[in-house]
Amino acid sequence: MWGYNPHPPYHVLAFDSGIGGLGVVGALRLMVPHIHIDYLADTAVFPYGEQDDTRLTQRIITLLSDAINRLHPQAVIIACNTASTLALEALRATCPTMPFIGCVPPIRWAARLTNTRVIGLLTTKATSRRPYLNTLQTLYAPECTLITHATPGLAKLAEYVFCDRPVPDTDFQNELEGLLKHPQISQIDTIGIGCTHYTFVLDRLRALFPSHICWLDPANAVARQTWAVLSRQPPPHTPPKNTPQAWFTAMPDHIPALRIKLIPYGLSTLSLWETPSTLKNTVSISNKASFCV
Repeated sequence: MWGYNPHPPYHVLAFDSGIGGLGVVGALRLMVPHIHIDYLADTAVFPYGEQDDTRLTQRIITLLSDAINRLHPQAVIIACNTASTLALEALRATCPTMPFIGCVPPIRWAARLTNTRVIGLLTTKATSRRPYLNTLQTLYAPECTLITHATPGLAKLAEYVFCDRPVPDTDFQNELEGLLKHPQISQIDTIGIGCTHYTFVLDRLRALFPSHICWLDPANAVARQTWAVLSRQPPPHTPPKNTPQAWFTAMPDHIPALRIKLIPYGLSTLSLWETPSTLKNTVSISNKASFCV
């Protein structure tokens, strides 16, 4: 997968509500430099964790069905825990010939590493309330105590950090207070991140918690699974029509600065994604993205 490749690059679409999925994109590009990755961020309704489940599911299915028809990727990465736990099975049923790679909370991984059998999980509010989490614990960590902490504003702070906006430690402390002061905090030895946005604030999280805690970021695992799925497919016969692009359902402010931040991810073109008319009334829509402002 390194060096000269005579075939056109494999073509992947990565999807998230904001910039969180770029952690997976970066990991995948390190593994497979010769790859074409388009990125679609549903910034018009960011953050996903605050949306109604039923309407959000329909929006994700409609938006990605449209993106698949327009971009023709060979696989789609649902680089968002909220979208994965909510809509992954429905997406596979709607587009049965398209491989979907999801992001799920790393409970199984945490259960394998913990010595104290007390593990933590940082998630959005939406992910924390889903039965899917209970299923994961029952299957993979039945002997562990799972302490889940929902952080409604941490994804937005991660967007600010990604865009080099100053964020004081007190903002992080306010989001994490419930876990920092949990009666079992001294017993927790492993914490998984259940939102891809948190990749970009891991250093800030480590600085606030006891130093012995092991932090688990699934970005590399998702990238490896994506390459495993792609490598089982024949190489494409023709290259994608356009260079890799970052698409947004609502354009962020400070586009020149954001464009510079996206270059290391192979994304030099930013464009507005024209959403299907059927999406207009599904959830609360913003005309301007709420990050990088």
